[in-house]
Amino acid sequence: MKEKIEQIKQKSMEEIKESMDLKTLEDLKIKYLGKKGELTAILRGMKDLTSEERPVVGNLVNQSKETLEKIISEKEAEFKRKELNKKLEAEKIDITLPSNKIKRGSIHPLNRVIEDMEDLFVSMGYDVVEGPELETDEYCFERLNIPKGHPARDMQDSFYITDEYLLRTQTSSVQARTMVANTEKEPIRIITVGKTYRREDDATHSHQFNQIEGLVIDKKETNVSLADLKGTLEIFVRKIIGANLDLRFRPSYFPFTEPSYEVDVTCFKCGGKGCNLCKQTGWIEVLGSGIVHPNVLKMNGYDPEKFGGFAFGTGIDRLAMFRYGITDMRYLYANDVRFLNQFDRKDEE
Repeated sequence: MKEKIEQIKQKSMEEIKESMDLKTLEDLKIKYLGKKGELTAILRGMKDLTSEERPVVGNLVNQSKETLEKIISEKEAEFKRKELNKKLEAEKIDITLPSNKIKRGSIHPLNRVIEDMEDLFVSMGYDVVEGPELETDEYCFERLNIPKGHPARDMQDSFYITDEYLLRTQTSSVQARTMVANTEKEPIRIITVGKTYRREDDATHSHQFNQIEGLVIDKKETNVSLADLKGTLEIFVRKIIGANLDLRFRPSYFPFTEPSYEVDVTCFKCGGKGCNLCKQTGWIEVLGSGIVHPNVLKMNGYDPEKFGGFAFGTGIDRLAMFRYGITDMRYLYANDVRFLNQFDRKDEE
């Protein structure tokens, strides 16, 4: 029995050393050490041995198994090491070669401006409020002091879904909704940003465009005044368009504010000297503003004798055009990569 165990051991060691791959090595492991392996078969036949022979044979078999397991483990590690080196060699990258340029995305110019405006107004204590793009005639017009038949509707009656519902023509509807929802009559300081829709489509207008509007409402004793409006807009314009711009307030008319003002800034192209962009005036109109009309306060649940405030609004698309020198608004919506990849950079602080 001792000779047989030694023969199996020597034979298995030779075959393991001569094995060329992991598959062959695994087959040999099963052949000699598996449940039906040759050494395991000897252990099963120990019942036929005498009580003196059993411990001797059992010890020899266990020693042989330990030796074979060690050799198999070393051989297996050798195969795995060779396989890994082969894989690393095949996948080796020559880092001295120039890399392929990776196409990077960029934030859309409109989103750049929106993010900057929201950051600015949030830092000034404003809340950002959203509202529906499919709006009722009541909130889009009537609660803003624009009743049916009002001339101001002529340029805004645009995309009606039914007689009552239309795609909003201005984000001012969110101001009305905010006032109505504020049943506790807490002070309001909000901006609203979003898409609006009108029947316009040329180089400086689009049937879909983005607006930002701001609203501040508080009790009369807080003295929210035109001076507060002017200071707010100076910070806004100089942060978003240019730090060295001057502002000019011109009396104007809006149904929802009284008094109302158009706000101009010095032309960023010529510095106010006069050019084709500003039509030789030195000024460019950027937004509308004013003190909230008493009728708007009353229709949305506020006593105009006790409350007051100001509102302002402008088109974000035009601000993006001014900021980046974009000559045609339609570029903003054309999804032309040649145009968009120009904004793959960080804006100057």
